[in-house]
Amino acid sequence: MNSLPPSGRRSAPLPPVQEHSGTVPKQRTEQSATSSGARDAPSSPASASGGKPAKQRDAFFDNAKYLAIVLVAMAHAWEPLRSGSRATTALYLVVYTFHMPAFIIISGYFSRSFDWRPDRLRKLVTGVAVPYVVFELAYSLFKQWADDPSHDISLLDPWFLTWFLAALFIWRLTTPLWKIARWPLPVALAIACLASISPSIGNDLDLQRVLQLLPYFVLGLCLKQEHFQWVRRRRVRVAAAPVFLAALVFAYWAAQHMNAAWFFHRDAAQELGTPWWVGIVMTLATFGCSIVLTGCFFAWVPGRKMWFTALGAGTLYGYLLHGFVVKAVKYAGWYDDFPILHKPVGEVLATLVAGAVVTVLCTAPVRRVFRCVMEPEMKWAFRQDAVEIARDRERRHHTASA
Repeated sequence: MNSLPPSGRRSAPLPPVQEHSGTVPKQRTEQSATSSGARDAPSSPASASGGKPAKQRDAFFDNAKYLAIVLVAMAHAWEPLRSGSRATTALYLVVYTFHMPAFIIISGYFSRSFDWRPDRLRKLVTGVAVPYVVFELAYSLFKQWADDPSHDISLLDPWFLTWFLAALFIWRLTTPLWKIARWPLPVALAIACLASISPSIGNDLDLQRVLQLLPYFVLGLCLKQEHFQWVRRRRVRVAAAPVFLAALVFAYWAAQHMNAAWFFHRDAAQELGTPWWVGIVMTLATFGCSIVLTGCFFAWVPGRKMWFTALGAGTLYGYLLHGFVVKAVKYAGWYDDFPILHKPVGEVLATLVAGAVVTVLCTAPVRRVFRCVMEPEMKWAFRQDAVEIARDRERRHHTASA
């Protein structure tokens, strides 16, 4: 009777006391932007935002990454064909407006839980910094051997595709700062505008491009699951068709009236031969166009599991490896030796081949071969943190007791 409360009703037992480890609960994050890290990427937006970890990856994001990397490879195949085809140039401009912004936005979205905790810093080093060093050296040696023996090898001057890894390393390191900022996106846009009028920034780590593309990464940090659900509504999918058609018409006009370098974000306005204020206008204009077309692209990305969904886990492999094929074709002079490539049939053929090549490079066998340099564990290079040792011991204890 003494166990009954004064009201005569039996009270519910109190929940067991939970020990506080003093650390933030571990959240699963994607190891690299575009994601080669299948074992680290959350399967759904909920797991990236601190919810219960899901057992499967989110098909929508894997589909988006695969389709985006295919567009990257196709655009590289079109580049030598632009001078002889206005239509190809128009397609090239439209694709360049949104394919890398889409990648960067997804990278920012999956970086939301990044902080300076030791285990996440190690993943940043092994999943981004190490591949950058390896592929920067590999690309430089390849260029020396195939095209230019005088080409300098410099880890401070990214060549061809490796700029993205340098940029991702910098962006992700700054993530905690953007998470505490009151107006992160306006600040990032202001930085991008200032970069576009600052030709003195130089080429070190391709900082001009890092700063001008920063708003897309910050936007990804600000997005939530419902934003991606919103753009995938039927009304948005239907509206995306005329928007893309209008973009193609404008690009067809711009092919002969506009410098495509504005979409590369590599140069300041003064370096492109325009007044400084044009840099600010074009930075904001290209950002707006890129966001609209990226939204349309996301609207068309299927959310269900497709035959290519599993390839989304290997897009970083496809991104970095297809560059050797692109450059080999260029150095071999195939675009000059085969005039048919400059005709509509040849352009379609080059497009299909580019898509097929990058698809193969995203497959599991290729990833197994190159995982040693793309996702090295490198346990020998790091000290194990005391908190992680305690966490592993507790995890083993719970596993044994279960």
